Amino acid sequence: METTSRSAAQAPAAEGGQQAPSARRTVDGYLLAPFPWYGLDEAFTGPRRLMQVGTAADGAVTHGSIGHGDEPSVRNEHVAPATDEPREKFAVVVTVAANPPRRSADGTGLLEATSVSSAAWLAGVGLLSCTWPGHLDHSLRDDWLEQQTETAWALADDLDGPEWSTLSLPVDGVPAPFHYRESEFGWVLAGTTQQGVHLGAYGRGMSAYGLGFAVIKDVSAYT
Repeated sequence: METTSRSAAQAPAAEGGQQAPSARRTVDGYLLAPFPWYGLDEAFTGPRRLMQVGTAADGAVTHGSIGHGDEPSVRNEHVAPATDEPREKFAVVVTVAANPPRRSADGTGLLEATSVSSAAWLAGVGLLSCTWPGHLDHSLRDDWLEQQTETAWALADDLDGPEWSTLSLPVDGVPAPFHYRESEFGWVLAGTTQQGVHLGAYGRGMSAYGLGFAVIKDVSAYT
C-alpha cells in the first residue's frame, strides 16, 4: 500500500481557547477522509488524541491513527525504572479504508488494494516506531528498524501463520474476529468491520483482551 504520512500530533490551544493553526491542520486531515474513524469504545475513559493520517499518491486519505492513554515513546531498558510495572500504558487504533485496486485520481497509476494485512502491517510498524531495544547502540537502531520492518511485513502477509492467534473483540458492540500477536515490545492485532474499513491496533501496558472498538462520532472533538 503506497502511502505517505502527515504528522498529526495533538497541538495545544492558542490563547483565548482558540485552536492553534497546527491543531486545525491536524483535524482537517481526518475530516477529509471518506470513511469513518474508529477508536476504543466508551469503556475506555482515559485521554485520546489524534496522531497521524496517511495519504495515497493522489493525496486521498487512506488511513490514520488515534492514540489512547499515555503518549508512546521509544522504550529503552537502560532508562526504564527497575520495576515490573510498565513505564507507559497506551493503545493506538489504526483505521484503514477497505479499497479495491483502483486508478489514481489523476489517472496516471494504479493504487494497491488494502486488506486486513494492510492494517496488521501499519500496526506492526507503529509499534516499532516507539520501540528500541536497550542493548542496541543508537547507531545500530536504523539497521534494527529496517530489519524489523521487513519482518512486520512478512508477518502481516501471513495472518494464518503460527505467529498469530485469534481473538474475539467487540466492534460497535458486535463480537468480531481479530488476528493477534505479542512480542517483548507490545502487542499487535488486526481485523475488519462492517463499515468499509479495516482495523489495526498496537499497544503496551494495556491488555488487548479487554478492548472494544467503536466508530468515532465526532473526530474534531479530539483536538
